[in-house]
Amino acid sequence: MSSSVPLADLAPGAALYAMRRDPLEFFTRLAREYGDIVRFRLGDHEHDLYLVNHPDYIKEVLVTHDRRFTKWFAVDRIYKVLGDGLFVSEGEFHLRQRRLAQPAFHRDRIASYANDMVSFATELRDRWRDGATIDISREMNWLAMMIVGSTLFGANVEGDASEIRDALGEILDQFERSMLPEADRADFDRSMEKLDAAVYRIVQQRRASREERGDLLSILLRAHETEGEGARMSDLQLRDEAMTIFLAGHETSANAMAFTWYLLSQHPEVEAQFHHEVDEKLGGGAPGVNDVADLPLTGRIFSEALRLYPPLWAIGRRAMEECQIGEHKIPAGSVVILSQWVTHRDARWYPEPLRFDPERWHAAARLERPRFSYFAFSAGSRACLGEAFAGIEGVLCLATIAQKWRLRLDQPNTIPLQPQLTLRPRYGIKMRVEPRG
Repeated sequence: MSSSVPLADLAPGAALYAMRRDPLEFFTRLAREYGDIVRFRLGDHEHDLYLVNHPDYIKEVLVTHDRRFTKWFAVDRIYKVLGDGLFVSEGEFHLRQRRLAQPAFHRDRIASYANDMVSFATELRDRWRDGATIDISREMNWLAMMIVGSTLFGANVEGDASEIRDALGEILDQFERSMLPEADRADFDRSMEKLDAAVYRIVQQRRASREERGDLLSILLRAHETEGEGARMSDLQLRDEAMTIFLAGHETSANAMAFTWYLLSQHPEVEAQFHHEVDEKLGGGAPGVNDVADLPLTGRIFSEALRLYPPLWAIGRRAMEECQIGEHKIPAGSVVILSQWVTHRDARWYPEPLRFDPERWHAAARLERPRFSYFAFSAGSRACLGEAFAGIEGVLCLATIAQKWRLRLDQPNTIPLQPQLTLRPRYGIKMRVEPRG
């Protein structure tokens, strides 16, 4: 028996305006006023859209009925950036590419990346000076970019870091502006040329060296040069996969770590416990992969930051055929939106949901919540390959920096947000560096 989905009392034009102005507030309002599933219309969009906000329904979309949906993006330019890479590709091709890349994210392989993670975090913290004001978003972006470049691509991207960061910033700004009349295609194309040049340079240098490192780029190059399962990987496919992993691999981690430092600066009691754990467990020595399990509070802090400020703040899926979500019938062609921002802040699953509370991530507390009340890394066949990578990276980098410094917010407490393809702080996060001791 199917029941009708409530239709939001918003004219399509008003809904489009509200989403453009503040999509986080727009989705939060829809969930607050209409509950676990609501239907709405957006501008002249051909089909209805459905915001789904219950863990059981989220599981049905991402896992149970996964094959009945394709990905959907509000901004078409994502295809220009990522091509047919893992984040965008569909069907059997996606599964084949995912199986190809998976060995680079095996737990044992990730463990071998730990030294690089700590080395770059140490290099970064040693550049800072007592009393300096830094943009922690920019600093974490550099750190995550260096780590991904070194561990997955065997490349030193220091020389390209500033240009890549600026180009990516322009492209993400374009995602936001592309629904508006003032979107500038020329700026977008110039930024894409810079990103493409950087990625192709990394690939060409490795190809010229013929070095076999067992990392992601080695895997991609082998698939490019030999007949694998199905067919040989084309130059364009190689570019698309490299671009996807390189951008997604550092952008999401950078934002998660930046918001973690912001939250710690606002909660000195948690920060003090964090510093105590780092000092007690590491004793001043550099952390290694075997120390991650001995830093459980650090891991919980990172998970709580991901809950409150999920780098991937919403997921769109288009129904390829009519399907049933709970008691509700979703017509073919409809778009279903799942918002981590909304679900992660639902008081049913997280009492006092706006409160920063790492204790929510003890095993017993996690078991009390529905599994899909948290999906920062998506789920099902499209679950993020880099989840374990990001978790280890977050713990090791946070601990390494905290051994030497504490960070104090050097601007108003409210951080304006920029929900684009990822969730970013709109104007960065200015913080003052203070020594620990």
